[in-house]
Order: sequence, then C-alpha cells, then structure tokens
Amino acid sequence: MSTRGDGEGDQQWQDLCRLRDAVQSRCDLIPRVAILLGTGLGAVAAAIAASQIIPYADLPGMPCSSAEGHAGELILGQLDGVPVVAFSGRLHCYEGHSPQAVVVPVRLAKLLGAEILIMGSAVGGLDPRHQLGQVVVLDDHINFMGVNPLIGPNDDRLGPRWPDMIAPYDAQLRHLAQEVALAADFTLSPAVYAAVLGPNLETRAEYRMLRRLGADVVGMSTVPEAIAAVHCGLRTLALAVVTDRCLPDALEPVNIQQILSAAAGAEPQLTTIIRGLIARLEGVSK
Repeated sequence: MSTRGDGEGDQQWQDLCRLRDAVQSRCDLIPRVAILLGTGLGAVAAAIAASQIIPYADLPGMPCSSAEGHAGELILGQLDGVPVVAFSGRLHCYEGHSPQAVVVPVRLAKLLGAEILIMGSAVGGLDPRHQLGQVVVLDDHINFMGVNPLIGPNDDRLGPRWPDMIAPYDAQLRHLAQEVALAADFTLSPAVYAAVLGPNLETRAEYRMLRRLGADVVGMSTVPEAIAAVHCGLRTLALAVVTDRCLPDALEPVNIQQILSAAAGAEPQLTTIIRGLIARLEGVSK
C-alpha cells in the first residue's frame, strides 16, 4: 500500500523539501545530472565550474559524512556546459546513518530536478582478471547489507511501493560509458556488485562465498542509493574503482591509505568517462 502525508512519511517529505529549499535559496541552477562521488574520488568535482559549494553541515537536516576521503560538500555548477549537482562525499550505514539517511542526496537530487545519477565508488575486486586501479561499470548487484532505504511507510511522492529492480543500472548509459572508455583506449568491463554493511573488510570465506554467488566486486555503498534512484525514477550509472584485490587464496593486508592511493590513481579514467558521457547526453533518450 502507498501512503502519503502520514506521520513518518510526511516528516521525511517535509525534511527533503526543506533541504531542497535551502539549496535553491543559494543557487537557482536546475541540474540535469547528479554526480555522487565516493572514496578518494572527490577530485572529479574539480572539473565542475561551480556556481555554489555548500558544506553538508550548512544544510538543515543534511547527514554529514565522517568517512576518510569524503569531503562532505554539495556542488552546483556546469560540467562541460551541462548543469550538474555533485555530492563530494558519500554517506554509509557503517557510520551509523540509517539507510533512509544514506539516500538523502539521491532524493534531494531528484527534487532539485536531476534526471540522471552517476555514482563512483571504491570496491574490492573478486574477479581475478581485475587489476588494481581498474575502473568497472556495474550492470547488477546483490544486496547483502541487510538493510533497505525503502523499509517503512511508502510515500508515493517519492516513488512506488514496489519498484522493479530488474535493471537498476541504465543500459543506454552503461553502453555509452563503455564507448567513451574504448575511445580513450581502455576497457570498461561490466561487473556485479555485492553490497556489504562494513566497516570491516571481509574474511577469506566471505570473499569465496561472494564470488561463488556471482559477484565480481564488493563494497559498502552504492546499492542503497541505486534502490532509491530506481524508486524515484532516476536513470543510474555506477562506476567503481578496484582498490584492493580480494582473492581468498592470495590475500594481503590492506589499509585505508592503500585504498585511497589506488582510487586516486584511477581519477583520470573516471574523469574521462564522466566528462565523455556528459558530452554525449544530447544523444541520450529521455
């Protein structure tokens, strides 16, 4: 059953509208594309001709990121002539945020006028063919987080009660991103993402299980946002950088600095894909 204007759901809607109004009071730009950047990938935001940069802490009710490598800023501006809103800094359930809080940026982007969501994240590579620093494009996911942003009363102003997840990642955007990569002389392989809660990295047995179940990469974000994006009607592209290799019979200890370094090394390719995709949006059907 869909609900509208009742208690918890109505408060959520009011909070989102208050956030939208706070952003629009500082900048009247209507974005076509929302960009949600993850671990060590915030430098993509440097390519945006910013009209306004707003720290999350300055927005009423905006959850703040505490994860290392996440700036925690909302950026409104133009990227190669296309109006965008970028969220430089991810929210994670392992920080203590509810799944509903984690997807506030996605829903805010929709209320600001965005039609397309582009996400970037760091992942562990389960596929032995993946190399450190390789960029992949998600074509499906498996949710092992045990949480879902749609739990609770549904507000039909945000989306339907039972959204269909048969294709959470837009095929046209995915193919376009692969064309951009090929034109730049690198391959953008498709991957299935396994989402886990974190914050600890997985055990050898867990890596082995995830691989046998069909996952190519593993991470602690992306899936809640993808679910919320499908729910509210945003076309979604998700890119990921392999920042550590999760091969259960050849595991080596890894730390956050190594992950950030690998993510930073992939910045040129990630930027190429995002800017190349932006440049080709005129050919994307609505």
